[in-house]
Amino acid sequence: MDTRNYLKTTLLLASMSAVVLFIGASLGGGRFLWLALAFAVLINFFAYFFSDKIAIMAARAKPVTQDQYPELYRIVHGLAGRYGMPMPRLYVSPSQQPNAFATGRGPKHAAVAVTQGILPVLTPKELEGVLAHELSHVKNRDILISSVAATLGAIITFLARLAWFIPLGGDRDRNPLGEIALLILGPIAALLIQLAVSRSREYGADASGARLTADPLALASALRKIEAYGRGTLPATTNPSTAHLFISNPFRGGAGMSKLFSTHPPTAERVARLEAMAYDPEKRP
Repeated sequence: MDTRNYLKTTLLLASMSAVVLFIGASLGGGRFLWLALAFAVLINFFAYFFSDKIAIMAARAKPVTQDQYPELYRIVHGLAGRYGMPMPRLYVSPSQQPNAFATGRGPKHAAVAVTQGILPVLTPKELEGVLAHELSHVKNRDILISSVAATLGAIITFLARLAWFIPLGGDRDRNPLGEIALLILGPIAALLIQLAVSRSREYGADASGARLTADPLALASALRKIEAYGRGTLPATTNPSTAHLFISNPFRGGAGMSKLFSTHPPTAERVARLEAMAYDPEKRP
């Protein structure tokens, strides 16, 4: 068990609780504090136990079987066996933008999803590299903090948008400072939550996946293809708060709220590191 990820998750949930309690106090002091506390407990419960389902719903992914996608199942089953972990649940998103992500609380509660668009674009070796990267997140237990962050980010985004449309309190006890805090808190809190997801985890998953497949260049090639398609006009079909879960940012080049949720290192740097693994004898898998 990676105690650091569990500690970061605990701190993240505690921070979210503090944000919710602050909002409750801003709305009306003690009158809303107990309601805010109950809401914070509910958020923490759902973020921990249902974050994978929320991420999958956000991507509109559907469960698939071995009969439906035999090649996909074969690759994931083989990689999971090499990692010594249970076979994760498999999902396919209808998005035509090539991408993939993993979610869940750990190896026993993991799910791997790919977009429909990635399957015809990548070769089997490239797809194996991408899926090895995602299973590395599962093995390294990165997915807990990532999935919880995605859920909390989605909730904060919802609250921030809600603040624009719902009047806060009556005219007599209206709190302008509280309203201003609510309007700016969403983007700021979303940014802080995403900072909990270290960019170094992508480099680590790249390296772990490349070692497992013994083919860093296949993953490097896959990242180039995904990057190239991401620069096109294919839209992302997920919530910006789940962007950090994907192997490549599905909102690359976006604006507004999607910019706040960017946690991916530059693809060129990732490719350079993978190429160094392939050509440097000391870094070779």
